[in-house]
Amino acid sequence: MLSIKPEFVNKIFNGEKKFEYRRVIFKDKNVSKIVVYASSPVKKVIGEFDVGEIINTTKNDLWEKTRKYSGITKEYFDQYFDDKDFGYAIEIKSVERFDKPKCLNEEYGMSFPPQSFVYLK
Repeated sequence: MLSIKPEFVNKIFNGEKKFEYRRVIFKDKNVSKIVVYASSPVKKVIGEFDVGEIINTTKNDLWEKTRKYSGITKEYFDQYFDDKDFGYAIEIKSVERFDKPKCLNEEYGMSFPPQSFVYLK
């Protein structure tokens, strides 16, 4: 499960954003599906997507490879990766928006949203 800002969640599910950027990435290389938690003010699990390629490269190369479907501005990208030389982009495939957003506690037994990500069983 990834915590993602609501403005980016909407872009993911409308197809405008096909890459989710991360400064650090999960260690488990077998992750094939991401559950999407929309952070404040939404605070709900909105849907999920299949993981495509995970790109790990320099910031400049990362932007060049993903900018068309980044869903963010170059300025935002640069601010996000400000103190990093390398970054990650998770390719978003086969999105599914839930008919009804799910409650973190009721559906997943979690009292707090993940700071960045959390593994689900």
